[in-house]
This record gives sequence, C-alpha cells and structure tokens, in this order.
Amino acid sequence: MKKYIASFDQGTTSSRAVIFDKYGEIAASGQTEFKQHYPKPGWVEHDPKDLIESLLASWRAALSSGKISPEDVEAIGVANQRETVVVWDKFTGKPVYNAIVWQCRRSAEFCEMLKRERSAFIYDKTGLPCDAYFSASKIKWILDNVPFARRRAEKGELLFGTVDTFLLWNLTEGRVHATDYTNASRTMLFNIHTLSWDEELCRLFGVPMSMLPEVRPSGADFGVGSKRLLGAAVPLRAAVGDQQSALFGQLCVNEGDVKNTYGTGCFLLMNTGRCAVRSQNGLVTTLAASLSSPDYVLEGSVFVGGAVVQWLRDEMGLISSSAESEEAALSVADTGGVCFVPAFVGLGAPYWDSDCRGMIYGLTRGTTRAHIVRAALESIALQTFDVVHAMEQDLRANIERLCVDGGASANDFLMQFQADMLGVPVERPKTVETTALGAAYLAGLSCGFYKDLASLGELRGEGKTFSPKADGAVRAEKLSAWERALDRALLRGR
Repeated sequence: MKKYIASFDQGTTSSRAVIFDKYGEIAASGQTEFKQHYPKPGWVEHDPKDLIESLLASWRAALSSGKISPEDVEAIGVANQRETVVVWDKFTGKPVYNAIVWQCRRSAEFCEMLKRERSAFIYDKTGLPCDAYFSASKIKWILDNVPFARRRAEKGELLFGTVDTFLLWNLTEGRVHATDYTNASRTMLFNIHTLSWDEELCRLFGVPMSMLPEVRPSGADFGVGSKRLLGAAVPLRAAVGDQQSALFGQLCVNEGDVKNTYGTGCFLLMNTGRCAVRSQNGLVTTLAASLSSPDYVLEGSVFVGGAVVQWLRDEMGLISSSAESEEAALSVADTGGVCFVPAFVGLGAPYWDSDCRGMIYGLTRGTTRAHIVRAALESIALQTFDVVHAMEQDLRANIERLCVDGGASANDFLMQFQADMLGVPVERPKTVETTALGAAYLAGLSCGFYKDLASLGELRGEGKTFSPKADGAVRAEKLSAWERALDRALLRGR
C-alpha cells in the first residue's frame, strides 16, 4: 500500500492541496489564492484557467513542502465550491466564458419571474428554491448571452460542469466528463428523488441535456489524473461538493448529525437519513456524500460568512490579517450598539432576498474600528443562528450540539459567541480542514486506503468544545438588536 491519500479543495477564493497519511494526519499542504472578478455590481466571476493553475500550483507546493513523491499518493479526492458554472468547448476544452460563481446575482431577475409561476414545480423535483444561487439560471445566461453559445450547445459542441467536473475533465485531459450526486443536486436540473437529470427542468431553463455530465456516487472511480500535470498517474477516486465533503469529514453520517462550515459563506447541514425533509422555513433539501445511494440533507446557506473578514482586510483596511480580527473584537466589551448585516450579494437562507444589500447599523460618534470588527464577526454567528432556528422549526426539535469547521472556526471569539447565541455546545475538531479531510476519506474508502467508517472514527482525535456562557437576558438583547437591523436591511414594512 502507498503512504498517502490526497485531496484537492478548490474553494471560492483559493485552491488547496492537502496530503494525508494513513492516520488521517496532514502530511503536507499547499494553498494558492486567485483573483476575483466583479464586472458589475452583484456579479462575481473566476477565470477558469486560474482554477486549474492555482490547484496545480498548490499540489506542487504540497509535494515540495512534505518532500513527497506523487508516486507515493494512492489516490486523490476532489472537493469544490458548488453551484459555480463553467461551459467549455467539447473539442478544445476552452471555456466560452468565465466561470459564473455561486455568489453571482446576474440571473436574479429571471429567477424571480420564474419563481412566481414554477416555484413549487422546481422545489418538488430538486428540493431547492428558484434562486440565482444555483447553477441552472447561470448556464442559461451563458447560452443566451455568449455569441453562438446556444447554437453550439444544441449541436452538441459544448459541455457544462460545476467546478468538480471542469477539474476532472482537465486532470484527465478530457477523458472524463462526470460529477457526483452532491454537485448535481445543486444545479436545479437534477431530480433528487429519481437521482437523474430531469428533462422537464432542462427544457424549462433551456439547457440541452447533451451538455450534462454523467452522475456517480461521491466515492467512485473518476479516472486517472494525467502524469504530465500531476507528476504521476494518480487515480481520482472521489468528487464531492465542499459542504457535503465537510459533513463527511466531520463523520456526520448518521441521521440528526449537524455541522456548520465557516468559509467564504456559512453552510449548515443536517443529515436527515432516508427522509427528504420538506422545509417550510427557507432551507433546501439536498444529497449527502456517499459511496453508493446517498442520504438526504437539510441545508441552510449564508452567502457572506468569513468573506466579511476578507472585506474588512482587503477593501476597508480595518485589519491587516484575518487573525487580527479576533484581537480587535476582544479589545472592546461589546459592539457599542453596532450591528453589521453583511448582505453584499443579498441574503441567503432563511430569507432568500436577492435585493437586500449590506448595512452597518447603530453608528455613533463613539464607534471605533474595534466595534465594527466585532460586529462583523458577530454577524457570522447571528446569521448562523437564524439558519439553526429555521432548521429547528422544520424538524420540530432542537439541536443538541453543533460541529464546526472551516477557516473562521479557528477564531475562538467567534466560536464562543456562536455557542452563547445558540445555547448549545460548539465542537471544533482537531483538524478544522474537514472539507479536504472529507474528500480524502471518500477517496481513501473508495480505493481501500482506509478500511471502513469505524476505522475513520478512531482517527478523529480530540478537538475543543465551546460551552455557552452568556446570560439569557444578554442573549435575548443581542438577538433583538440583530432582528431590528435585519428589519431595516430587508426594508420590512416599507
């Protein structure tokens, strides 16, 4: 048996390559950020070439830092930002347009129009609300707005893929055009009950079915990576949407298990087993990572989570590093009455308001930089509270604990505040990079590098638990202030 299993974690702002040993420990890693493109307000794009190049740069960096030969890697699992759309030429592999990112709102007007007429039809098949967040309307935009794209797609000359599909296509040098159940379930073209692409949905969005990839379980054979690109012919044995990968990395494989990932956005997922819960509170029903037939998941997505910290750093210059945000927040006793609603691209679950925009409420002459930074961090936890509350209403039961991961979960202030607002323990694992870990677990199980789920549980190790400490009155006051700020941002009653 070879020594290592690896994962490619292609995120919204950076690509990471992480190499794990047989004990589930990180042996080496590399990370490369890439440029974000904002051609118009509310529009977000990536250059698809940057996705591939940043991923390969991270792979080379990981191998170099760990002094690891690619020949010693048993297999690679791919985790990816979901919903982001790439359309490319079937014969040359060249994209016809930039990747349209999950955050992009350019197709919101079309979705609002469609929602009035076909909302129930779409939800019944996909478990998703009709929103520009998902892939279908982004594909339609490319076909309608890129010259000759629709004609070429109808002739079978163009292919579509979420980012996993585009990466697999490139890593296998065009030999594999495939995706997994988790990514397919985020396109708004996939029937989560029949586990197949839906012809009626494809007609509704004007997407030729010839563009669509083959759908496989998350842990499956996705071909062999090119020796020219990877340094060795490494098997690709998993593909999975990043949030379902994190759920698997947390080993939330039993009904009722729930986790929240604090990345660019925040993504709260609960495994609901074989029951496809129909949400009445703005959540979505989607599919879990699997090695065979998948379980269902109830999910709430916050569009702007850790991205608000990047905004403080890059656009506002209020902090010089993400780590500095915790220091600034702890330098003041509270926010001084400031509430921050980071609706830069609208609000996701449970509101689904694409027109809402960001707002800092409660500024006074005494407001300082630290108050604003603290309010920004608190906004991440408060948005998460709203999603948990919606989930509890759907299930008519309270969650007992929250498993957390992602970059921003390393912030102890944020995690303690989250526990205080939820009133339940928040559990952070030893390895917070559970997105990468989940893809590695799936690839390792798929190829036999790891024995079974029970053996993975033995590798988990001890993390840190944040128990709620806040007084009930303090918690109620904070939630009330947050609600008032939301009222103004959402223009309720106006």
